[in-house]
Amino acid sequence: MNKNELLEKVSLASGLTKKESEAAINAFLETLTDVLKAGDKISLKGFGTFEVRTREARTGRNPRTGETMEIPASKVPAFKASAALKNVVNEK
Repeated sequence: MNKNELLEKVSLASGLTKKESEAAINAFLETLTDVLKAGDKISLKGFGTFEVRTREARTGRNPRTGETMEIPASKVPAFKASAALKNVVNEK
């Protein structure tokens, strides 16, 4: 599903116009990005948690040349699904 398809589904489910749905989705994504950038996390009960995880610096290998190289430490966004979401996804 791409963003346009998501807008269509949100618009139908909420009764909002596509423009209003797009504004709501964009506001959510912008807020989520700002919170993660600040190093905080967002927990949505029954859905999951968005957070930032830290990766340690490590030694890697260039697959083209086989040469070893240092990969610097970095922060990566992560999502952990709640048990309720996992149960819904795994229902048959």
